[in-house]
Amino acid sequence: MIPPVPAALILVLSVAAAVLVARRMTLTPGRDIRVGRCMTIGDREVQEDNYGVLENDAGTLLVLADGMGRKYGGRIAGRIAIETFLDLFKEYKAFEKPQYYFRKAFHAANRAILNKVEDGRGSASVAAALIADHTLYYALAGNIKIAVYHGGDLVPVSEGHTVDVLARQKYLQGSLAKESAIALLDRRRLYNFVGHEGFKDIEFFSQPLPLRTGDAVVLCSDGVFETLRWREIEQELAQGRDAQQQALRIIERVNRSKLPNKDNASIVIYRC
Repeated sequence: MIPPVPAALILVLSVAAAVLVARRMTLTPGRDIRVGRCMTIGDREVQEDNYGVLENDAGTLLVLADGMGRKYGGRIAGRIAIETFLDLFKEYKAFEKPQYYFRKAFHAANRAILNKVEDGRGSASVAAALIADHTLYYALAGNIKIAVYHGGDLVPVSEGHTVDVLARQKYLQGSLAKESAIALLDRRRLYNFVGHEGFKDIEFFSQPLPLRTGDAVVLCSDGVFETLRWREIEQELAQGRDAQQQALRIIERVNRSKLPNKDNASIVIYRC
């Protein structure tokens, strides 16, 4: 027969368990403020933006999708893209080969959207960032900004896939005349995104970007950076290190904006 457990030992174990639970409860808020996320529907009828954050022992994945489409097609496309990135992050060792992970995830998301959404009814801009050991790896397709906040300045590290960006690139390469480039500089139409047969290669980092303690990585949809001035975002990022509060205040600024016909707006912030 198993001897009874002494009452004193039971008391000690109960106290130890209570202390462990308390420690976990107090540690969780401290960890949560490192990552902030928030969105608003703006003046649209449907929220088509979506985002996801996952952490493991190797590092953190941030991914943001800006859906586009008809009859909830954009909402569905954005959700499919996020789920695809999260599932592959769980399945693969993304930090061992970041470029391989990004290529696989973007092409898998493109195929999944084409398979599940009627042709032409749903697509999405997608941006993703991997952060490990104070190093940033990133990739995108479409029109989402990836930026690094450092020393009071928010610096974009991505360009995006809009016609005006393509025109500027072609002009600098010498393959587009100046007059033609100028004529295209006010066109923000997308030419590359996930969820269509003509999906092209992604934009991704040429070299991993080093991060320092106090820096922040920011992913935001065009509903944020086309509504707010860059300086307004910087002002909120300068307020301490609570990423969730900063995300909330930035989206509050979007909601208070008097600009008409505001788009869905989403932001994800990671504080180093």
